[in-house]
Amino acid sequence: MGKKLTPEQQNYKDFSKKREPKRPVFKNCIKAFVVGGLICVLGQIFQAIYIKHFGFTEKTAASPTSATLIIISVLLTGLGVYDKIAQWAGAGTAVPITGFANTMASAAIEHRSEGYVLGVGGNMFKISGPVIVFGVFSAFVISIIKVIFNFFGG
Repeated sequence: MGKKLTPEQQNYKDFSKKREPKRPVFKNCIKAFVVGGLICVLGQIFQAIYIKHFGFTEKTAASPTSATLIIISVLLTGLGVYDKIAQWAGAGTAVPITGFANTMASAAIEHRSEGYVLGVGGNMFKISGPVIVFGVFSAFVISIIKVIFNFFGG
């Protein structure tokens, strides 16, 4: 389990637990669901526009739709709006592609005073880099599993 607490440490733990504010978990989940859903609905709207007005197919409209959401996210991050939305909505803004773009843009903005190469370029991937690494690694593992199942299954 862990290290045995002294009586003083246990008293402090009990004291702090009593005074810790209760988190409105259900309310936070609803906010995250609504905002994440609205971001996805916005993506669907852009996809429909690209299909109807620009001649894309459903398959080819995915890339410009994603790019549009990324651009909007980066612009809102630069204007300081995305962070306010994220504070209110929590994980609802972190899950879609816009959360990833916000992470990259925030790090770039924060370190721009250190220069473009060492500041922006060197620090932009500090937060989002692990996401890329674990995403690529997970895709690799799933691909290996799929190859094994295809080899032995069919």
